[in-house]
Amino acid sequence: MRYLPLSDADRADMMARVGVSDINEIFADIPASAQIEGLLDLPSHQGEAAVERDLSRMAARNVAAGSVPFFVGGGAYRHHVPATVDHLIQRSEFLTSYTPYQPEITQGTLQYLFEFQTQVAALTGMDVANASMYDGSTGTAEAVLMAHRVTRRNKAVLSGGLHPQYRQVVEGLSAQAGDRTQALAADPKGTEDILAAIDDETSCVVVQSPSVYGHLIDLAPITEKAHAHGALLIAVFTEVVSLGLVEPAGAQGADIVVGEGQSIGNGLTFGGPYVGLFATRQKYVRQMPGRLCGETVDANGKRGFVLTLSTREQHIRRDKATSNICTNSGLCCLAFTIHMSLLGGNGLSRLARINHANAVQLKGLLAGVPGVTVLNDTFFNEFTVELPKPAAGVVEALAEKGVLGGVPMSRLEPGKAELENLLLVASTEVNSDEDRAAFAAALKEVLA
Repeated sequence: MRYLPLSDADRADMMARVGVSDINEIFADIPASAQIEGLLDLPSHQGEAAVERDLSRMAARNVAAGSVPFFVGGGAYRHHVPATVDHLIQRSEFLTSYTPYQPEITQGTLQYLFEFQTQVAALTGMDVANASMYDGSTGTAEAVLMAHRVTRRNKAVLSGGLHPQYRQVVEGLSAQAGDRTQALAADPKGTEDILAAIDDETSCVVVQSPSVYGHLIDLAPITEKAHAHGALLIAVFTEVVSLGLVEPAGAQGADIVVGEGQSIGNGLTFGGPYVGLFATRQKYVRQMPGRLCGETVDANGKRGFVLTLSTREQHIRRDKATSNICTNSGLCCLAFTIHMSLLGGNGLSRLARINHANAVQLKGLLAGVPGVTVLNDTFFNEFTVELPKPAAGVVEALAEKGVLGGVPMSRLEPGKAELENLLLVASTEVNSDEDRAAFAAALKEVLA
């Protein structure tokens, strides 16, 4: 297909149709600080071979996650993904399939989505799960909107242990919807009194466990207080492998459970695409965003699968839609389902125990480094350490020594001086004893 550029007359006609006199008016909602003046410092054109050469040179400046000891978490985790997963999802019938609007020709897609939903509901301890959201952060924002519909209130209380990027997505969407958010102060020590923030105007309480700082949170008393005031509890997770060891939020009374499923079946891949997991109680199913695949029988009594519920803008009147998310992370769902099927319940539990054991070992090593203080009494595979100097500089120095040593909290919460010395550290099943020893030794050198 040839590239057919627009003429000046074409552009003028298009701008007249949308009612703007200057192209920059279209980007008025983007803050000036985020806009780039002029063209990027890039060649206007190059041959394919030259582009490949330049991009390869740029890529070589990266330190790949699998090439050095790796302890980065903060919402995206490096786990071993069996080769079987990639082999199966690259089959043409999976890789090229699209939205299953016609069940008579998409039974395979509908069935694996049904199996995915079943797995998510079991993992979270909830009654029903949807066919996925974009990712954990947008899923959390959709959960807040759902709680507002259920309670007919519009105030969300956000825990100080909620991932800052999840909080920002919730705040951004809430601001556009005219809803209220009350974000509690950052909680690196896991000591916040979230119960005191719940009142009769509260629609929902959003709590992450393990928190962004790694603390495990007892959700039961928060659920009890929320329900006493007519509010819902939204339980969030960023590390789905933790559900193989930690009591599921559904068993602790949560009304909506939402989080990121990247850790199972999906690699880091520079931040996406990922797969948002979303589950709730049966009584709230008609307020659940996204879509729901169900099992049925055809005219001959043969087992089959259909889209049972899909209250999205594409299918019903816009004012009746529960969400404007118009698709799901289908291929990532499939990767998740294949990996979960390979693991099984016992395999997931064993994987979770290995993760926790590795993190316990790492905590012991880092706690022995002079100047390092571990802030967690409880954690799964990630915890927070306080350093005697800003963590961002320490991470850069560690990288120069061949260790990717975690996420400085200042990267997630820039501008907060009280968090500058905090470092989030994760240790999964891919870390070896040698990796952990190298991290501790390098950290000791950097802090000396």
